[in-house]
Amino acid sequence: MPIHFEPGDDHVVTITIDRSEARNSLDMEHFFQLRQAWERFDADDELWVAIITGVGPDFCVGADLKTYIPEITKLSKRISAGETTDIGGYQIDDGVKAVLRGTKIYKPIIAAVNGTCVAGGMEMLGGCDIRVASDNATFAVMEPKRGLFAGGGTTVRLPRQIAFPAAMEMLLCADQISAQRAFSMGVLNEVCHPGELMERALAYASRITSNGPLAVRKTKESVLRGLATTMSEAYKIESEISSEVFASEDATEGPKAFAEKRPPVWKNR
Repeated sequence: MPIHFEPGDDHVVTITIDRSEARNSLDMEHFFQLRQAWERFDADDELWVAIITGVGPDFCVGADLKTYIPEITKLSKRISAGETTDIGGYQIDDGVKAVLRGTKIYKPIIAAVNGTCVAGGMEMLGGCDIRVASDNATFAVMEPKRGLFAGGGTTVRLPRQIAFPAAMEMLLCADQISAQRAFSMGVLNEVCHPGELMERALAYASRITSNGPLAVRKTKESVLRGLATTMSEAYKIESEISSEVFASEDATEGPKAFAEKRPPVWKNR
């Protein structure tokens, strides 16, 4: 089954992993499709927010251990040596781009975690800005249990996103934890009943899309670029982006709409 890409009329797109027969694991074709979905979202000016979710009882359990991992293992030395970037007709970076490692997508991404979120699913979660989970979801950095390495961004992002001891517990113990435990550790924004999951995710999306889309996108850009550098350089980036936003049409429209007591009409520029 494919990766579904469903734009709404509210500037929100829902991306759904639909491979329930394999617990929403990703083989090379589905990594490729998911990467394409993110690139399509990023390129479309009418899409301001994305929601990523899964079909069935699993959100995403990462790479397909029966197909993807054997291919990577077989070619690992050649890949490390830079001798090949091709895996069965697909690119090696399809996998990491699919789980949002190293991408420069500055539009907000909301995770609606409907079930098991482990390995590559957990890696992708680290690239999401808002995380809502059903109360039956579970979370884990499972790679060490299989003798593998979480190379899709988790060892870099998780210790920057939650408290260090909590991050190291997840990274080193590789145990599955409940949604409530993940919430208490700071991994999630909210835990809800499974029947309310998409409603809660869409509520976050609506709150975001009511704001100026350029200002929102540039705010995320400032945060991500700032986290990747020194404080002094981050302040320079913030000043550069601030000047860009204040010179925009939306920066004129927002205060004008406020003064006229009407909803703003955003131009996204």
